Amino acid sequence: MKRWRNLTLRGRLSVLTAAVVSVAVVICCSLAWFAAREQMNNQVDETLRQSWSTQGGIQSLGNWCSETRPFDRSQAVTTVITPDGLLCGGGDSAVKPTEADRAVAASGTFGHDAETTIHDGTTYGGTPIRVYSVSLGTFKINGQPTSLAVSFAQPLKPVHSALAQLGLMLLALALIIIAGAVIAAWYVARTGLKPVDQLTAAVEHIARTEEVGTTIEVSGKDEIARLSQSFNSMSTALASSRERQSQLIADAGHELRTPLTSLRTNVDLLVRSQDTGRALPPETHTKLLRNMKAQMGELSTLIGDLLELSRPTRPRGGTPLAVVPLHDIVARALDRARLRGPGLEFTVDVEPWFVRADAHTLERAVINLLDNAVKFSPAGGTIDVGLRFGTLTVRDHGQGIPEEDLSHVFERFWRSPSARQLPGSGLGLSIVAQTVHDCGGEVSLSNAAPGTLATVILPGAPTPPPELPSSI
Repeated sequence: MKRWRNLTLRGRLSVLTAAVVSVAVVICCSLAWFAAREQMNNQVDETLRQSWSTQGGIQSLGNWCSETRPFDRSQAVTTVITPDGLLCGGGDSAVKPTEADRAVAASGTFGHDAETTIHDGTTYGGTPIRVYSVSLGTFKINGQPTSLAVSFAQPLKPVHSALAQLGLMLLALALIIIAGAVIAAWYVARTGLKPVDQLTAAVEHIARTEEVGTTIEVSGKDEIARLSQSFNSMSTALASSRERQSQLIADAGHELRTPLTSLRTNVDLLVRSQDTGRALPPETHTKLLRNMKAQMGELSTLIGDLLELSRPTRPRGGTPLAVVPLHDIVARALDRARLRGPGLEFTVDVEPWFVRADAHTLERAVINLLDNAVKFSPAGGTIDVGLRFGTLTVRDHGQGIPEEDLSHVFERFWRSPSARQLPGSGLGLSIVAQTVHDCGGEVSLSNAAPGTLATVILPGAPTPPPELPSSI
C-alpha cells in the first residue's frame, strides 16, 4: 500500500490499465483453452460412438473376443466386459474396467434401451484413454447366462499433447499481449496526462515566481480540458485581483499624499510660529486650524471609503443577510442629503420595495448617490428621487458629465477634470457599483439634459416575503 501511494498518477494509471488488460487476457486465454479441451473431448466421444454404430450390430463373440486390436484404422481398441471383469482379451492395451463399466455389463439391456457410459480411464498398461461402454445383453457362456458389455477406448495422449501445445501458445500470446498492454498503458497515461503535467508546471511556476496570470493551452472538451479552463480562469482572476489591488494601493497613496502634505505644511507653520515666538495673526491661525480640520475629515472619509471597498464581496446569487425595505433606506438617506444641501429642493416619488441586501452598505450607496447629486446641483436647484418597481432614480439638474467620461465614472479614484476641485475621494460611485452588484442589481449613469441621471435596478418585491422578517 505504501509503494502504491508513492507512485505517481501516471504510474498508477499505467499499472491499473495493464492489470485490467492482463486479467482480461488471462480470462480469455483460459476460456479458449477450456473450450478447446471440451471440443476435443467431444470429438473423441463422437468417434467412440461411431465405432459402435459402424459394427453393424452384434457380431459373434469370437469376433469380439479376438485379440484386442486397432479398430476402423484408428487407435480405438475394444474389450468385452462381464460384471466380474474381462471376458476375454487382456494385455497392456485392454481396457481396465471400472465400476461404471461393470454396472453397464450387469444391466443386461440391449438395443435402443442398452445402458451406456463414457468416461476417462486407463488400460492395464497405464495408458490414459477415453472409454465408451455399451451393454450387449445376456449370452450363454459355458451353459450359464452371462450379461456382457463392450468397451471402446481411444487413447488421450494426442489430445493431451495438443492441449499442451495450445496452452504454451496461449501463454506466449498472453505474455506478448500483456507486455504490449504495459507499453500501451504507459503511452496512454503519458499522453492523456500531458495537460496535467502542463497544469502542474504552471502551478509550480506560480508558486516559485508568484507570477499569477499564467495560462496553459486547452484542447478538447473532456474533464482535463475543463480543469485547465478552470485553472486559466482562476489564474486570470488572481492576476486581475492583484492588479486591482496594486492599483488601489497606488491610487490610495496618491490620494492620501495631498491631504497629508497639506496637513504637514500647516503643522510645520504652527510649530515654527511657536518655536520662533512669532505668533500668527488670529485669522491666519484660525484658517490653518479649519484647513487641518477639513483635511482630517477628508482623510477620515477616504479611509472609510477604502475600508468599504476592501471588504470581501458577496458572490452574486449568494444568500443575503436580511430582507430590507429600500423605501425606508431612501427616506433616511434623503434626510441626510437635505442637511448637506439646505438650499436644494427634493422631489420624491417613492413606493414600497423590499430587497435582499445588507442594510448598512445599501444605505451608504444611496447616500453616495444623493451626495453626488447634491455636489453637482446648482444653487437652488432641484433633485428628483424616484423608486418604482425596484428602479431607483436620482437626477440632478447640473452641468452633466462629458460623454467621453461616462465610461469611467464607476472606476476607483476617477474624477472628471471639472470635479477635481470639489471635495471627495472619487470612491463614492465605486462603492455604489460594488454594493449594487453584491445585491444582484445593475447601476448606470447617463446625461439627462440638463443634469445627470443615476439609475439603480434591484431585484425584490413590493411586500416582504412572509418567511423572512424585514430588517431596518
